Formats: sequence, C-alpha cells, structure tokens
Amino acid sequence: MPLFTYKAVTPSGETLSGEMEAPSEDLVVAHIQETGNIPVLTKEVSAGFRLETMFRGRQGLNQREIGDLTGQLATLLGAGLPLDRSLGILVELAENERVERMLSQIRDRVREGISLSEALEERHGVFSRFYINMVRAGEMGGALDQTLARMSEYLERAKELKEGVVSALIYPALLVILAIASLMLLMVYVIPQFTPMFEDFGGELPWLTRVVILVGDVLQNFWWGLIAIVVVAALWFRGQMQKPASRLRWDGRFLNAKWIGDAIAKIEMARLARTTGTLLINGVPLLSAISIARNVMTNTVLREDVGEAAKKVKTGAPLARALNESGHFPRLALQMVNVGEETGQLDAMLLKVANTYDREVRTTIDRIMAMLVPALTLGLAAVIGIIVMSVLMAILSINELVA
Repeated sequence: MPLFTYKAVTPSGETLSGEMEAPSEDLVVAHIQETGNIPVLTKEVSAGFRLETMFRGRQGLNQREIGDLTGQLATLLGAGLPLDRSLGILVELAENERVERMLSQIRDRVREGISLSEALEERHGVFSRFYINMVRAGEMGGALDQTLARMSEYLERAKELKEGVVSALIYPALLVILAIASLMLLMVYVIPQFTPMFEDFGGELPWLTRVVILVGDVLQNFWWGLIAIVVVAALWFRGQMQKPASRLRWDGRFLNAKWIGDAIAKIEMARLARTTGTLLINGVPLLSAISIARNVMTNTVLREDVGEAAKKVKTGAPLARALNESGHFPRLALQMVNVGEETGQLDAMLLKVANTYDREVRTTIDRIMAMLVPALTLGLAAVIGIIVMSVLMAILSINELVA
C-alpha cells in the first residue's frame, strides 16, 4: 500500500506532520479532515525514501506490544489511578525507546486535554480503527478500564490463534525444506556421479534413467533460471493480490477450495463475531460495530458479504438472515446469531460463536496438518524411490550389455 507524508493545521493553528499508508491520496485528505484538521500538503513517498525510513526504525507498535500495553493500562486504571498517571508509569516501564517515545507523545496529548481515543488516532496507522472505537466507547460509557481489559483479552485470543496457526505450520515447512534439500543433493551431486559410468558402457539407457539424468542436468546448469521463475511468480502473485479485482477472484478461489475454504470461513467468522460482540458489549451500535468488524476481515469476498449484510440490517433485516443470504458463512454460527437476536443477547452470543469457531479452527488446522505431514513424507519417499529405481534400472541394463 502506498505511503504518504502530510502536513496539516489544527483549528488552533498548530502544525502537524506525519506519515500514513492509504490506497490513495484522496483517502489521506479525507482522514485528515475527519479528525478536524486542515490538510496543507500530501505527497506519496518514493521507494528510496521508504527504504530510508525503514533503516531509521519502525515507528509503530507490534501486536504483542499493543496487547501488553493494553493489559497494563487496564490494570492501572482498574486500581484507581488517573489516566495521565497510568500513562506516565507505562512510559517509565517501556521496554525500548520506540515504545517510550510513542507513550510519551500520547501522555503529553492527554495532559493537554484531549481524550485518549483522540490521542491514539493521532498516531496514524499504529492503532486500528477497531481499537480506537473501542477506547472511545469506553470513554463515553465511563468504563475505560473494563473496556481495555476486554480489549486485552481480545488481542490475547487473536494472538493465540495466529501463533497456533504458525506453530502448526513450522513442522511441515521444515519437512518441505529438508525434502527439497535432499532431492537437490541427489539430483545435483549423486546422480551426476553415475552419469559418466553409464555413458562409458554405451547402449541405450532406460527411459526413466534418461529422464532423471535430464532433470539433474537442468537443476545443475540452470538452477538460477528456476529461482528466477519462482521469484517472478511470487512477485506476479503479490501484484495480483494488491489489485482489488484480482484479490477478489483469488479470495473466492481460496474460499471455495476444499478444506482450506472451510478453515478460512471459520477464521473469518470468529474474527467477525468477536469484534462485533466486543463492540456491542461496550455500547457501540450494531451498524457501526458491523462496519468496524468488516475491516478486521482479510478475505475480500466475505468482507463484501458483510458489507451487503450491513445494508440489509440498516433496512431492518435481522443480522443472521442478512449474513445467510451470501451462503458463505457457517450455518451453525448463523443459527447461534439468530438465537442471540431473538433472546436479546446478541453480544454474548457473538462471543460464544467466536469461542466456538476458535476451537473449530484449531481442530481443522490440526486435522489438515495431521494429513499433510504423512502426505509430504510419502511424496518424498516416492520421489526418492523413483530416483533409486532409475539408477538400478540403468545398472541392470549395463549388466545385460556386459553379459
């Protein structure tokens, strides 16, 4: 996504400057105006300048740091400390200069009289729209400490789910790397050792042996071309995923894929349900909650489905029925949402849906990994078996010629 620098003037005459990632310059201007400031200059940052900013260090906070700070701030506020004092303590406890600088800026703005949500919003791109709206709802309801505690729990669950997926993929990834390394060793080093011997005896080698030798020659002499093909394919796919129309097509293919599509639907349903339920508990209206939760989703097909559902909800349709019309969301989840709407406990039911599908996702991932590892092992064994068989066939054919 393009990076823009901007300069703006506040209603009091103060000059602001910073950076923001956005799809277009118009969205940057619109965001500045929404915060009540007057945009003076917006400019897209060149690639070279972006590299310089990368080497200067990251200006934002990662998910773990935001989760830790949220939990700590909730604890301090729950203990009865005022907000500025709580932020001051967090500044003193900051684990690095980057976090300390960010917290100091937020604390100073709060001491100047603005709300915490406004101070967080001024740190463009660091805190999500969901996070800022949660804080704003907590401030309006007079329960900021409880809101932050719920947010901390939300972030912890999201982190656990992400870490669970990454952990499950580590072993298969290592297995694939070792398999590729083993095959490259066989094809590039071992097989060429036999080739001169086969050629010295003359005669026509079995077709399988010729194929294996040809593959080995290609890998040995044109490995750079294969790497180039992989890199070009990766860059092409990345470019496709950055185009809205292409991203929509690819997301639709992933969603319709067997096993993978089911896991994607469950992951997105858990995100949608947890985000919407958390916002509803903190007093955010349903339509606003759906609009915010929609931005948390990564699959563009499901995101558009939620957008269409929000339009139907605005006209008076129940949420469960509006989501059901897309045909992409799990039926059990929609039934639970329907029960929540009928009983007037939609917020609590959405959180139950999220917990249910978090467990379902872990189970699905475990099953996929349980099938993937043996499949990779068998595939590697089969390829190695073919290579060994090609060598044995060549040796047998040589023995026949000698006899």
